[in-house]
Amino acid sequence: MDKIFDFKQTWQLLGFSFVQTALLAAAVLGLVAGVLGPLIVTRRMSFAVHGTSELAFTGAAGALLLGVGVEYGALAGAVVAALLLGLLGGRESDRDSVIGAILSFGLGLGVLLLWFYPGRTVNKFGILVGQIVSIQPTNLIVLVAAGLLVLVVLSVIYRPLLFASVDPHVAAARGVPSRALSVVFAVLVGVATALGVQIVGALLVVALMVTPAAAATRLTASPWRATVLSVVFAEVAALGGIVLSLAPGAPVSAFVTAISFLVYLVCRVVADRRDRVGRVAAPEVRTVSVQHE
Repeated sequence: MDKIFDFKQTWQLLGFSFVQTALLAAAVLGLVAGVLGPLIVTRRMSFAVHGTSELAFTGAAGALLLGVGVEYGALAGAVVAALLLGLLGGRESDRDSVIGAILSFGLGLGVLLLWFYPGRTVNKFGILVGQIVSIQPTNLIVLVAAGLLVLVVLSVIYRPLLFASVDPHVAAARGVPSRALSVVFAVLVGVATALGVQIVGALLVVALMVTPAAAATRLTASPWRATVLSVVFAEVAALGGIVLSLAPGAPVSAFVTAISFLVYLVCRVVADRRDRVGRVAAPEVRTVSVQHE
């Protein structure tokens, strides 16, 4: 227990530059994931995020084998996956099967590339579950630039994208280019997924891309409020996960996913209790109205 909850050692580690760099990277990822998350949940793309992360893992493994920056490989793999999902998964009936095919292909190819890699096992493990010591200032520049790009593009397409997400049939009748927006949004999700590979790993990046947003949408139906709550939850999970992982030196992803799931459970309990109170209060209101008449 002392090893896990060593606050003095954690405070000392927070003074190291690599930890501060990792915290900044996690803050960027939390912001981007929190903003995209409610749209991902609304568009029912949680499984797509997982499929995209598998090709991000493949790209990262290829970059590791070639001696290129892992963030570039993850970005390339995630964008390719997003384009494939956007182009091949246009029909809703085909979407799950397309994602499953891409997911299995990406995971298998990534495992093969890691098998060819002659370097340290810790580098291979880091791609899967995250490794904050591998985040360098140059990586941070790429993360910030990619994050800003995602937010700028999303701000341009947000209104029609939200319209197409909430009511796709009416949006199509109004002339909203739903197919093009789907492809663009899939690419944005791919870029954001790639940002999380070095922090939480390719296998568990869904914990930040989906879980905080799922928790937020349990509390409110307002897109704006859900986005704000999603960002807050994602930041708490990302930054809190790194801080808690420092003293034991455990993988960040274990703590990030635990915090995300705990937040989701709390929000679900709060939402269920609120719904029960509402159902009890509704008959009482109707009774009072009848008596008044």
